[in-house]
Amino acid sequence: MSSPAEWYNSLPPISKAYGTLCLLTTAAVSLQLLPIYYIALIHEEVFYKFQVWRLLTNFLFLGPFSINFGIRLLMIARYGVQLEGGPFNRRTADFLWMIIFGALTLLVLSAIPFFESYFLGVSLVFMLLYVWSREFPNANINIYGLVQLKAFYLPWAMLAMDVIFGSPLGPDLCGIIAGHLYYFLTVLHPLSGGKFILQTPKWVHKIVARYRIGAPTNTPVREGSNASGVFRGRSYRVGG
Repeated sequence: MSSPAEWYNSLPPISKAYGTLCLLTTAAVSLQLLPIYYIALIHEEVFYKFQVWRLLTNFLFLGPFSINFGIRLLMIARYGVQLEGGPFNRRTADFLWMIIFGALTLLVLSAIPFFESYFLGVSLVFMLLYVWSREFPNANINIYGLVQLKAFYLPWAMLAMDVIFGSPLGPDLCGIIAGHLYYFLTVLHPLSGGKFILQTPKWVHKIVARYRIGAPTNTPVREGSNASGVFRGRSYRVGG
């Protein structure tokens, strides 16, 4: 792209919207325009005071401006964009449903004391990373110029690095669990002969169509695969 504005405008809609909201939320918190307390996931405030917006806003804060924040934002800009523009190309509703399903799964997991967190944005980004690693398992990844590995192992390498640098284990592991659950229900289980039970709801398709989010979609037809092993992504026939 010839300019940052053209690059930004070229981004797919869901990844662009989520990354932008995360950046604006962090900026508002850093400038003290938005009290961080009012966007945190505090279960008592949700259930007893009906402050239901917390179920959404907690996903929009990736931490204060720092190197870790920059890495999480770049993960959205790379892995989220590659997912939405690759396996989910012209399937905006399916990508949006993946985000919604992941968020709902993370909210349930946050009720477990080990995974309890005031902000689940890092976990949601890690879920995107995990799904990307399963869709592009054979991509070669270079970490800081020191280690080269297959993308399939990237989530575990990032988790190990976060632990080494002092970040908590829970958020990353929570994202891996949510990502694997989604991938199992939409890819692994159907490929093994099981029923595809996680169809994108019609109301998600209606939202995408009503607000004209992304390109007009065609209904994907899942193809079977005779390949075996973990190094396998999914394939689709568009407009079949």
